[in-house]
Amino acid sequence: MQMYLVGGAVRDELLGLPVQDRDWVVVGETPKSLLDKGFLPVGKDFPVFLHPETHDEVALARTERKTASGYHGFQFHTAPDVTLEEDLARRDLTINAMARAEDGTLIDPYGGQRDLAARCLRHVSDAFVEDPVRILRLARFAARFTDFSVAPETMALMRRMVEAGEVDALVAERVWQELARGLMERRPSRMIEVLRECGALARLAPELDRLFGVPQPPAHHPEVDTGAHLLLVLDECARIEAVLPVRYAALCHDLGKGTTPEDEWPRHLKHESRSAELADALSQRWRVPADCKELAELVAREHTHVHQSLSLSAEARLRLLERCDAPRRPERFALMLLACECDARGRAGLAARDYPQRPALLRDLAALQSVDQGAISAAALAAGKKGQAIGQAIQQARLAAIKACASDPPP
Repeated sequence: MQMYLVGGAVRDELLGLPVQDRDWVVVGETPKSLLDKGFLPVGKDFPVFLHPETHDEVALARTERKTASGYHGFQFHTAPDVTLEEDLARRDLTINAMARAEDGTLIDPYGGQRDLAARCLRHVSDAFVEDPVRILRLARFAARFTDFSVAPETMALMRRMVEAGEVDALVAERVWQELARGLMERRPSRMIEVLRECGALARLAPELDRLFGVPQPPAHHPEVDTGAHLLLVLDECARIEAVLPVRYAALCHDLGKGTTPEDEWPRHLKHESRSAELADALSQRWRVPADCKELAELVAREHTHVHQSLSLSAEARLRLLERCDAPRRPERFALMLLACECDARGRAGLAARDYPQRPALLRDLAALQSVDQGAISAAALAAGKKGQAIGQAIQQARLAAIKACASDPPP
């Protein structure tokens, strides 16, 4: 049996990076012959098997033919006479179209090693145009391999794909899957830049695309451009290794600024409520998981209030915490504050600024959590109070707790 290590494992090995997953291709076999050798079938769309000993994924060498628009419009062909080179030819980028034989021999028919050395993301062949997911994958690789550039001919090819409407046929789940992975890479800003340059961002997320070129007050935003600010915030999230909900919230926090009329620039009054609405619409369109969706709306709606919280009264801070449901959902509140801190630091020349709002509001939350509502309710009942009066007693205790700790240094 001829079996070859392929794709990302070979690429990462040559780059000196840890190999996470190992994918294999076998040549000269059939599904029956693999089953006879003890391989376990797992593929739904095409024959993929688990190796009986290593449990690595093993696929039959295959070719593919475009039969309809979109991601699912493919017909796969597997047969013992399909060669390794034919299998590699259907892959997206040259750096992913290399293989290593079991004796260690490197098979590189399309110049992947050359493009690794040149730090270049280049398509293997014009078959790239047949799968619009490849645009998303390339953008994600640009966010991972931060010193790689996109080959000009590949960028031109992606533009033609966008103009032909191929991106419009992508299913929401696959868009989110690729974008979520890209947000978790080392420089997620590069994913946005690549998608914008080829025109895909305007088709997938016009709410994001129209942020570029929209000015903000330079006193608060030295970078001025709202789109440039977004990219800085995303990379700040990556710098602190924030979780996906925080990064997605950062992506959506200023969407409302793209709908501010030009005669109101550079101010963006009430952009927060518009941002929350647009974040909700984008989340629904991409079918974003609930934890990401909820945090994005919360950060969009409240980030300005969090930034201003040091100058708010104790009453206003209490209302802020209650609007955020912080006493019941402290973990989400902490993530919201982290996203707000990334927003504050994602500004030209301000990446190292302090953000005392986060520890101060966490201190306020701790004060709220120290209030024994059960004891207060019992005392109020013993005093003959009912209903609304009990609620007022709890609110007074909460407010008193926040005021009591206001002069304490943040933890």
